Amino acid sequence: MDMTESDMKGVIAMMTIDRETIRRELDQKNLLELHRELTRERKWRTGVMIVLMTALLFTIVYGTLENPFVYTFSNIGNFFAYRWLFIVWSIVSGLAIQTAILALFRLEDYAKGKKTKNIFLFLSVVFLVATALIPALREEYPFWHVLHFVTAILHALFVFAAFIPFVLFVSKENPRLRLIISLCIAVVWGGALLALFLAGKSGLFEMWFYVGMILFLLYLSLILFEEKIVKLSVAFLRDEANLNEAIEKYFIDLEAKTKKAKRAAASREATDPSASIDR
Repeated sequence: MDMTESDMKGVIAMMTIDRETIRRELDQKNLLELHRELTRERKWRTGVMIVLMTALLFTIVYGTLENPFVYTFSNIGNFFAYRWLFIVWSIVSGLAIQTAILALFRLEDYAKGKKTKNIFLFLSVVFLVATALIPALREEYPFWHVLHFVTAILHALFVFAAFIPFVLFVSKENPRLRLIISLCIAVVWGGALLALFLAGKSGLFEMWFYVGMILFLLYLSLILFEEKIVKLSVAFLRDEANLNEAIEKYFIDLEAKTKKAKRAAASREATDPSASIDR
């Protein structure tokens, strides 16, 4: 396929691209802050996806160490030699869910003036970790077994109190998502209760809830971050004549070289104090 003169110029421009030149050009066009926001949102999206996928994999692996139709997550941690793994799972999963929800709060400007929602999320992690730390051995430690049950209930309630109002807000702001959000809520929460009713106290109920919750967060993160990035991208590329060159600028992280240069300068100052004095 023959390349046009415009395409050739775009390729040459991409090969000779310079971060500082791009920075000055974007600054002159009042697009530098927009570019920074685009880069930031792409990094947030990638980070949230990695955190949630890690928690999803960990949940599936941990929940199937023993038969989930017989043993709950607590049983696996307390009856077998997986107690430390149960605690690590609670920390990883709790923080992953909290991080993802807080990222979505920020993305949708939802948390402003709603500090109680952030507190609810923090408490949900605290109670999940407490549930893992407190022994669930009814015969040996009856008091601690009851407390273990209470903290598990509190964890679920605080997650519900923080997350459900948010997804209802998103549903209201994005009518096209209303049906799928309603279905996800019904499947995750209603399905977990149905699993509890049908299978009794087993790991199936917990597996359904946590896997469903993480998948729901993955879906919301993908959709909402993509929507924000597309809006920013349209504004960024709107007045560009050469799309090939513009797209190359779009994907360049202008902050990466700056941070690297700052680290190098700090390293030079640490090894040669006179360098900072001369400067």
